[in-house]
Amino acid sequence: MAIMTASPLAPDSLGAEPHPIRRTAWRAVMLVSFVVLVAGLVRLAFSPVQEAAKLELGLSDYQISLIQGIAAALPMAVIAIPLGWLTDHAKRSRIMLALGLCWTVGMIGSAFANDFAALFIARMLAGVGSMSLIPVAISVLADLSAPEQRGRAMLFLGMGNTLGPALAFVIGGALFTAFSGDLHLPGLQLSAWRETSLVFGAVSAMTLLLQLLVREPARHEVENAGASLGVMLKALGRRWRFLLPLFIGQISVIMADAAAGVWAVPVLQRDLGLSVGAASGLLGGLLLVAGVLGPVVGGFVADLGHRSSLRGGILAGAVVASALGVPAAVFPIMTNMPAFGVVLFLLLIAGAVTGLITATAIAVLVPNEERGVCLGAFMILGSLIGLGVSPILVTLGSRMLGGESQLALSLAIVGVVTGAVSLVGFILAMVNAPRPAAV
Repeated sequence: MAIMTASPLAPDSLGAEPHPIRRTAWRAVMLVSFVVLVAGLVRLAFSPVQEAAKLELGLSDYQISLIQGIAAALPMAVIAIPLGWLTDHAKRSRIMLALGLCWTVGMIGSAFANDFAALFIARMLAGVGSMSLIPVAISVLADLSAPEQRGRAMLFLGMGNTLGPALAFVIGGALFTAFSGDLHLPGLQLSAWRETSLVFGAVSAMTLLLQLLVREPARHEVENAGASLGVMLKALGRRWRFLLPLFIGQISVIMADAAAGVWAVPVLQRDLGLSVGAASGLLGGLLLVAGVLGPVVGGFVADLGHRSSLRGGILAGAVVASALGVPAAVFPIMTNMPAFGVVLFLLLIAGAVTGLITATAIAVLVPNEERGVCLGAFMILGSLIGLGVSPILVTLGSRMLGGESQLALSLAIVGVVTGAVSLVGFILAMVNAPRPAAV
């Protein structure tokens, strides 16, 4: 399948473009979104089996929180800005392929880790590769889609980013259940969680071939192609009244979602007595529905808000969704499974909507040559705080509240506080939003 760009410009052209993009290259959008889906699959593939790995390797909740959070967060913070600069100046298709190789090695390595250090390194590679893909993919999709259709194009990326983790839980839980019985991979006799990890690694390896079909699109909406990294950082600094609260809003959402992704299944197992398969199936099913519905709502709401005369109208949907996320964060303390599922679903929908709208707002309101660095800066804060700190906060909170038995209450407290912060952030970002970037 040949992936065509929607502009006559050369792929590496960063000069003035005579013909701005008018048509969205939907086939290319779908392919990039599928790669994002696989990255999301790998990113949370360990979560359904973490309780089994914890038991076999003799780990604590705190060590699991380090593996699930800070393992990828610290190296991401180091590479985020350089990766952002490369995204703005190098061939993004090659960057995507290199990241795919990184997360594949990490996923396969997870299956053979025998102690905390080895598992930490494996999940670091899997997390850094899969999470670093998002800003690169956003940059590519922005150049594959016309500005007035960008929200709808981004919704497919949002679907992939949410459906991947959903499939990780659904498929991971099913595989773990199967491998816990008489089923084993040919020629292997590993524990169930290891064989599950190995299957995910094999699927990821096969997807690397598909990534070779991704073609580098021409760059559009470039204001200053020759700007140095320092100049671009200064340009972003001039937008701080908009970007800072936007970052705070979305990073707070990431904190709530990341904490739920790591600890929802253990809470279901410990407090509601569900098996790994049942708990993973429930969370995966909710993520599947939210992964379709949330980005669709977010994409159309973003485009509708962008066409409105309201300043920062593109962020109006994020304000509403973040307000919904505050009460929805109490899902861990629900005392029965139906209530737990309904409230958690509201939280997941809110997170999917705000994530899609934030990505669209950056793609529309920030010039092309600054998007990669902007998203790189976002990755530093998002990985360190959103992904790295929130799982640890939950475990530290449970210790303060009386031990690992208080995991659910601590998770609810972290979710409500971060939800309130996100609401304030999105309101301030909307008030201070700039005019759309020149096209």
